[in-house]
Amino acid sequence: MHIAISFKTSKFNVSNENKNPINPIYGESLLKWLKLELNSSHEITEPDAEDWGWYSNIIWNDREYILGASTFYKDGDDPNSELEWIFQIDKQRSFIEKLLGKEKISRSDECVLFFKSKLEAESDINSLAFE
Repeated sequence: MHIAISFKTSKFNVSNENKNPINPIYGESLLKWLKLELNSSHEITEPDAEDWGWYSNIIWNDREYILGASTFYKDGDDPNSELEWIFQIDKQRSFIEKLLGKEKISRSDECVLFFKSKLEAESDINSLAFE
């Protein structure tokens, strides 16, 4: 299970992103911005491509999470227009934790609350909602 947060913004220019070699899906710019914003306060990997978008790994309170990003954009659209984004957070759990139903991610998870507040604090991010 993961937590997904959707929002709209023109903050990120997807035309500057690397091409996703798996699928023509954008999202790298959001993860690069988050990495820059965290400014080494948390260990976060460089974004990498996946078939559903882009992802980075982060260590948060000694736990590993996967941060995912994708946006609805197609060639020919204005890359500076307000785009709809999906930001996902997935908490990695051991087999035993999954088996016993422990350490599940929730909307009250500290990592989720941090990134939610980070996105809410940006004046040019609109319509923030949990999916």
